[in-house]
Amino acid sequence: MSLNQPSLNQQLDSLPEGSLIAIDTAPLIYWLEDHPRWGAAYAALFEGLDAGRWQGLLSTVTLAELLTGPLQQGRDELAERYAAALSDPGSFQLASLTPTIAMSAARLRARYRLRLPDAVQLATALQCGAQALVSHDRDFSGCDDLPILTAPR
Repeated sequence: MSLNQPSLNQQLDSLPEGSLIAIDTAPLIYWLEDHPRWGAAYAALFEGLDAGRWQGLLSTVTLAELLTGPLQQGRDELAERYAAALSDPGSFQLASLTPTIAMSAARLRARYRLRLPDAVQLATALQCGAQALVSHDRDFSGCDDLPILTAPR
């Protein structure tokens, strides 16, 4: 753990109840697949969402990225279960890629030199009014538009 970075739990505790939190793909995969190291690091986020402490925001890019692994493995039923679970409006809001988000993503991509999926994640978070974006990606390190929450490495 980095000595300078607070734990993800501490970062999450700084968000008010009811906050909309955008979630990047990696934390979601780590949690769903119970990753031996990172699954537990992001557990508090998903437990808080499940308890109604916050509302999760997912982009359709996240959904596409998440479903790719099970589909490549021929696990269509798992992909369908993931899609159904993440489309539950009780815990997650699913945001489609709109022309406005696409334009914002292009601007963010140019400004921060982000990969397109990351730019779409950030643009979605900003356009939908998220209070933070939870990611495991270091590409967001220069972004100052929105708090980027991550588990310390």
